[in-house]
Amino acid sequence: MNAINVSVGLIVMVCLAVFVASINQGDANEVIMHKSENCECCTEWADHLKKDGGFTVVERVHDNMDEIKKTLGMPEKLASCHTGVIGGYLIEGHVPAADITRLLKEKPDVVGLTAPGMPMKSPGMQKPGLPAKGYDVLAIKGDGSTYVFSHY
Repeated sequence: MNAINVSVGLIVMVCLAVFVASINQGDANEVIMHKSENCECCTEWADHLKKDGGFTVVERVHDNMDEIKKTLGMPEKLASCHTGVIGGYLIEGHVPAADITRLLKEKPDVVGLTAPGMPMKSPGMQKPGLPAKGYDVLAIKGDGSTYVFSHY
């Protein structure tokens, strides 16, 4: 019975994430970024998306990011500091603009991408213009499992 409850809960979580993501998405080039009020790395990541990806970023500031992540369906173990939404996909943390561009072009059957934690050599966490290095960007499948989308 426990496995059934977990499976039903996961299905509900994914359906809710897709529904909320569809409400939160802007145009095809617009990232809705949910963040805490004083997070500088989030703002620097947004600057990276604008400069290196040509994205428009709309910042939405929240007092309780854990609740936002839960509502959007981001698994806690895959979380970072900010959560973006574009094209119906979730973008968690310091995912490089090139990966988002690839995601939107290839349109894989995934919930989104994540760079769990706060990788120190990722866009927004290091000096602008330096290449991403030393971490993986993971694709999140509908069942909550992941696979490596890009390796840096």
